[in-house]
Amino acid sequence: MNSTIGKSRLFGAVVMGLLSAGVAAQGRTLGTSDYAQAERFMSYNVAPLVDHAVQKVDWLDDAHFWYRDHDSHGDHFMQMDAVSGKAAPLFDQAALASALGKLTGKPVDADKLPLTGYSVKPDGRLGITLRDKQYLCDMKAPACVADKGVQAANNEPVVLSPDRKSAAFIRHWNLWLRDMATGKETQLTTDGVENFGYATDNAGWKHTDNAILVWSPDSTRIATFQQDQRKTGDMYMISTNVGHPRLEAWKYPLVGDKDVTMIERVIIDVPTRQVVRLQMPPDQHRSTLCDDVSCGPDGGWDDVQWAPDGKTLAFVSTSRDHKSATLRVADVTTGKVHDVLNETVPTYYESGNDKVNWTYLPQSNEVIWFSERSNWGNLYLYDLASGKLKHAITTGEGNVTQVLRVDDKSRTLWFRGVGREPGQNPYYQQFYKVGFDGGQPTRLTPEDADHTVMLSPDGTYFVDAYSTTATPSVTVLRRSDDGRTAASVARGDISRLRAAGWVPPQVFTVKARDGKTDLYGVMFKPTHFDPHKKYPVIDYIYPGPQTGSVRSFGFLAANGDNQSLAELGFIVVAIDGMGTPWRSKAFHDAYYANMGDNTLPDQVAGIKQLGRQHAWIDLDRVGIWGHSGGGNATADAMFRYPDFFKVGWAESGNHDNRNYEDDWAEKWQGLLIANKDGSSNYDDQANQNLAKNLKGHLMLVHGTMDDNVPTSNTLLVVDALIKANKDFDLLLIPNAHHGYAAATPYATRRRWDYFVRNLAGDTPPKEYELKAWPWM
Repeated sequence: MNSTIGKSRLFGAVVMGLLSAGVAAQGRTLGTSDYAQAERFMSYNVAPLVDHAVQKVDWLDDAHFWYRDHDSHGDHFMQMDAVSGKAAPLFDQAALASALGKLTGKPVDADKLPLTGYSVKPDGRLGITLRDKQYLCDMKAPACVADKGVQAANNEPVVLSPDRKSAAFIRHWNLWLRDMATGKETQLTTDGVENFGYATDNAGWKHTDNAILVWSPDSTRIATFQQDQRKTGDMYMISTNVGHPRLEAWKYPLVGDKDVTMIERVIIDVPTRQVVRLQMPPDQHRSTLCDDVSCGPDGGWDDVQWAPDGKTLAFVSTSRDHKSATLRVADVTTGKVHDVLNETVPTYYESGNDKVNWTYLPQSNEVIWFSERSNWGNLYLYDLASGKLKHAITTGEGNVTQVLRVDDKSRTLWFRGVGREPGQNPYYQQFYKVGFDGGQPTRLTPEDADHTVMLSPDGTYFVDAYSTTATPSVTVLRRSDDGRTAASVARGDISRLRAAGWVPPQVFTVKARDGKTDLYGVMFKPTHFDPHKKYPVIDYIYPGPQTGSVRSFGFLAANGDNQSLAELGFIVVAIDGMGTPWRSKAFHDAYYANMGDNTLPDQVAGIKQLGRQHAWIDLDRVGIWGHSGGGNATADAMFRYPDFFKVGWAESGNHDNRNYEDDWAEKWQGLLIANKDGSSNYDDQANQNLAKNLKGHLMLVHGTMDDNVPTSNTLLVVDALIKANKDFDLLLIPNAHHGYAAATPYATRRRWDYFVRNLAGDTPPKEYELKAWPWM
């Protein structure tokens, strides 16, 4: 009896101890001041505190460029003369603001003009673009009017000819032309029909009214295509509203589809309106660079280059699986096509990082070709007639990332590159020149930093903005022949930013899953960091394969909301694992055809190393979050490593790439292979097949009108979790697309709450309201 009483007392004491521990584990209660402190480090609060960090300029001609210089008084628009090195105001900002205010009927702040475009018209008026609206302004009056000339009727986006006299646009599946002087419109094609139209822009995940085409140098011909989507499957989205929902439907090819979007290449002679169809079978809707034929942020058509005399056209055809790339040349008069060279690789062929790097040189009967055949991205010179290799232009370790200029007369080219400087951060972009004959490239940017380069039209000068994660941009004007500094443009000043409490993130290296390869990452600590405390860790992830988790190793005042999350009591890390670009080909290929990898072995290995290095990192409390591919990786992490990752926030994830557009996944995972037993090579990458492994807290988030990653991707995981009887959380944002637009502050706050409550064990303030994003 006494023994039983003793056991009961002991049991009671244990229960009370556990209850006390449970209360303690709930941690502290955060107030609105804690969230306000975190919000102080959002982009809209910290970016205005960075002075004189000029990271972009726009060249007006060979010797003049304009730029925005910001300080505590506002924005100052400046123009520099490259010859003299002197800068002056671009225009009278007060007068322009007043003229715009009179036109729009709303006051315009002269110190905060949202200027995104500027030009001088032949009649002396200024072409002003404020975000997406264009104006013509006479500064002598001063007075402004809406610029109707840059849009065709019905607001169809236009593509201006090189001589700026004509503009091409799409109407009713056909290509039209508008005379910029008279406004007269001419129909160039007549046989375009629904889903088989000319120059149409549809990659499935992207579908716009932009015309995809390339004008000849003399503005007399247009290279484009007739895009055949007649057999391509449809995607559907239904709006949320009172009454009948709105149905959105468009062509969206999926992995494994028998019929996908194809293009038939054509040349249009503008004066005669004659359409010459190239003599070749329909081509895949593919490029050597991305999952669209138009990869750049400014549109255009990659992998297509005119000869200077406009008589021939070079282009690259890419196979559906991206393993084979063929350079072809067409006679634009007859449409006859001949193959010049082909490169076929075991995984996927790419022509560069962020830019197509092959160059057509018919004047010398040559072509410059980009290849990673040596395990690094280098340039090679080929004979155009025979298709035979002459020699390598660049060799050795490190990648050519962007060829920015090729001068066939001096037989010199200029390129950005990474990983070519021993002992330097391999992600730092540097700028080089090299002769066609090869040899050691000349480095034109001496600073150990990340360099953004903007060349003058004639290539004589370049503006170089260089920075690191801790030091803001220093912007200088340099000569392209030797890199010599010609003038100082601006020097970033973060005095006001530091006064607000900002601290730079910490760059670190850890070893990859193989225990040998160096991985680079950035770490964000609370500004009130205490090394005697234990902090939970949040892994921000974007697994690639086309980019990585680290947004930049150059200067960013805000890095998403990484610092804001850290302020709430976390260590936030971002690690570029194996399988992401910018390093060697082998590094990038690390998880080819195994997309369920998602760099997760490297994330786990790297975080464990950080935990061993720093006693203040709590490896028993590790969370993870990401958007899109990062949302996929987050759910994957929670299912494959359920004992390591305790909390995950997965936004808009492509959780099963068989429900995503064909081009992206077929490039990285390969073509769908269905086995006789019903299994396939895509089974392991499907998160719903692993959902039964969930142990921790998982929030799934998706917009209900996501036309990039269809909402079904998340609902497949939801269905599997329900069938596995798993607890989870779900946030569907009505009518939101892939980005959450006006709901972004709400989703961000909810993410903060989720980690505060479930990973830190703290209590967030109730319904803290983040400021609306200024650009939304």
